[in-house]
Amino acid sequence: MKKNLYFFFIKLIGFFLISFCCTFFYLSLPKELNAIEADLGENLFKHNCAGCHINGGNIIRRSKNLKISSLKRNGIDNPEAIAKIARQGTGIMGGYEDKLGDNGDQIVANWVWEQAQKAWVQE
Repeated sequence: MKKNLYFFFIKLIGFFLISFCCTFFYLSLPKELNAIEADLGENLFKHNCAGCHINGGNIIRRSKNLKISSLKRNGIDNPEAIAKIARQGTGIMGGYEDKLGDNGDQIVANWVWEQAQKAWVQE
């Protein structure tokens, strides 16, 4: 009986150790966009943003493009800042909250931020 209880605790400790390691490994992975969200972000961008921001540029005000250097120079240094602008607008650009739908601002912002990190070079 004592021997069975000992093996049970060894297996239980092993289970918790493996669970902890797997959880830690999963949480340490980079937070990349999954394929479905990336496709949705690209589609939202094409239908709502690309008219003025072709390939991350800006046909109205060149200095307000979506290239990483311009974003950072304008104080936009994370996807949340992009989402806020997509939602509420800024300057002469109106907000797109109604057109982007629920969480669409964050999805398109994540996609734009990822493109900016890659210098808008398509793979």
